[in-house]
Amino acid sequence: MDDRRLVKLVGEIIGSERIEDDCAVLPFGEICLVVSTDMLHETTDFPEGMTDWQAGWMSVAVTLSDLASTGAEPRYLLLAVGLDDANRLSGIMQGARDCCVKYGAELVGGDVDSHSELTIVSTGIGSAAPENIVRRKGSVPGDLICITGTPGCAEAGLSGYAEHREALLEPKPHVREGVLLGRAGVSAMMDVSDGLVISLYDLMDVNDCGFSIESEKIPLPEGVPADLAHSMALYGGGDFYLLFTCSPSQYPVSGVDAVVIGEVTAESGVLVDGVPVEKRGYLHTWE
Repeated sequence: MDDRRLVKLVGEIIGSERIEDDCAVLPFGEICLVVSTDMLHETTDFPEGMTDWQAGWMSVAVTLSDLASTGAEPRYLLLAVGLDDANRLSGIMQGARDCCVKYGAELVGGDVDSHSELTIVSTGIGSAAPENIVRRKGSVPGDLICITGTPGCAEAGLSGYAEHREALLEPKPHVREGVLLGRAGVSAMMDVSDGLVISLYDLMDVNDCGFSIESEKIPLPEGVPADLAHSMALYGGGDFYLLFTCSPSQYPVSGVDAVVIGEVTAESGVLVDGVPVEKRGYLHTWE
């Protein structure tokens, strides 16, 4: 049992259309509110050696990345912290505040309680004009598959490559890029926090098409042997870059540094260099 199967169970209860994206999109007058929440635990989400400031930063960054994947501008952030040690709160809140300030959000409150393991829940609220909202669903055959950033960097940092340690501990969500891509009207978008390949499978789950990418076009983390870097880029989690599809006429999008890594196909499937690849990436699992 993994988290995606459990999310489908949630969809059976609240409606499958409500689980197709990382964010809830709520009409609010002439705009849309975009809301997302994330839960992080020390043993599964915070790498060894991470400071409390970095834990606070990361907790906000993951939620801002979700908002960015819809094209929304971040507005407000709530943080609930389950503390194993009350002395950790100051550093966590400072890191969360600094991430909010960096990306234009305001940390407005939350909750604090006692917990056996440090657990942080962040809830972000963003906004966008309805015509600028981007969903996971919307790709059509012939669209380009594009990515911002270099996938695999966080995995490289986790594997001991010091030059990528910051990418692992202090992720930089592509908020500005998400807003610009939304305004440009790209057809579909999500972030790749669980890995590139599994994200392509997530897109395929809500689109009636397939996704074919070419390994030579994928940016790779520097300083890592080629074969290992290739595997990290395809399957490594912890990167907060944006994966999007758009028509060839829309590319490149002004102000967005992105590369084309493939094309949306009529036939269902996820292919790398023309070969089907297994659905693999970061998953929470239960026995």
